[in-house]
Amino acid sequence: MTRPTKPAARARPAAAYHHGDLRQALLRAAEELLGADGAAAVGMREIARRAGVSHAAPYRHYANRETLLADLAGRGFERLNQRFAALPAREDAERRFVAMARAYVQFARDEPEAWRLMFGDALDKHAYPELMRISGLAFETLREVMQALGVAAPATSETLAAWAMAHGVAALVLDHRIDVHVEAEVDPDELVQRAAEVFLAGLRESRRTR
Repeated sequence: MTRPTKPAARARPAAAYHHGDLRQALLRAAEELLGADGAAAVGMREIARRAGVSHAAPYRHYANRETLLADLAGRGFERLNQRFAALPAREDAERRFVAMARAYVQFARDEPEAWRLMFGDALDKHAYPELMRISGLAFETLREVMQALGVAAPATSETLAAWAMAHGVAALVLDHRIDVHVEAEVDPDELVQRAAEVFLAGLRESRRTR
């Protein structure tokens, strides 16, 4: 006599979720996929399956996959901004600059796939004003530090250069490019610390010779 088979679990109706709860459930599922396999793995049907809802449920909040990715990128920028906000506010400008560079690289190491989505070309960020606003906050925070270092407003080119420095270190670390040219093991924290110090030395020299 065979044992009765257990009925397959049904997807939870979207109506069973409070409106905000459904969005949070979808985002949790999407962030799990993003963290494990990157942006290419994030699909509407798969997040619906993981959230236990119908395949149509995600479209209550997201018009398409790209709008979901934009939301994920925005949440990533929020977490990056929170790291910057948590840095000691009373440190002098140079120490704060180094701390920001280290926080940026550490974020990339902690959340590599979110970082790649935030700064990659998986979506057209200019099509999402809220994403542009949130991402701009990090840039403005860095601009404020550059001005505190004595760079005349608006300090746009210097801020871009500082961002490029930290971003370059993060990319080298994530893509394992350092060991291609350097035989000795390189500590990422020491690398970004040194890169920030070299940048500051160049900035001081530039200001001195003007």
